[in-house]
Amino acid sequence: MRATNQPMPLFSTLDLAALASFGGAWIVYAFVIEKSSFTTRGLNAHMNRYRYLWMKEMLGRDMRMIDTQIIAALQNGNAFFASTSLIAVGGSLTLLHSTDQVIDVIGALPFGVKTTAAQWQVKTMGLAIIFVYAFYKFAWSYRLFNYVAIMVGGTPPSRQKEDADAKAYVDRVARLSEVAGQHFNRGQRAFFFALGYLGWFVSPWALMLATLAVMIVMLRRQFASDSRRAVVDP
Repeated sequence: MRATNQPMPLFSTLDLAALASFGGAWIVYAFVIEKSSFTTRGLNAHMNRYRYLWMKEMLGRDMRMIDTQIIAALQNGNAFFASTSLIAVGGSLTLLHSTDQVIDVIGALPFGVKTTAAQWQVKTMGLAIIFVYAFYKFAWSYRLFNYVAIMVGGTPPSRQKEDADAKAYVDRVARLSEVAGQHFNRGQRAFFFALGYLGWFVSPWALMLATLAVMIVMLRRQFASDSRRAVVDP
């Protein structure tokens, strides 16, 4: 019987398991923060309540320059992270031009795993995709805060603050601000998980450990941090 040469898989079973745990952790964290019964307890949810309080106070003001300044500050934060995302994408793609040199460095690490050029390129492209995703989230959040600024400009005068239509209008502004903040949070989440993803360049075990560390840090900030206690406690 003639032997057949089957191509070797690009990644080992352990690599695929580590990558699946990384993607699963990202999905689970997003579900806990945005869709689960724990959502209302997180720091993000509490800050969303302050967004509604902000718009309610804004409706009672005749001079709204302070509100436009706050929105401009939020836009500047989005612009900074969006530009940083593009720089990160460029840096990730630059790694493709130095594959051989970096592979030698990674292989010399105590826990480093021998990596082929094809594996390195796929991992690098995955990192670039994460930063592209982050860029789109930050850019869209920036655009949404532009819409918030426009709606703030169209807010009814303070003498109508008790009108039902005026209250419904500021609720819509607050909701749009909440959505803009949600997209910003998703962009930052991509940045944090990108740090965990870097562990895959060392070994699949490093990817799983780094992902677990990122999850613990982010969950603690949402549910057990000093900042949450400052917002929630009387």
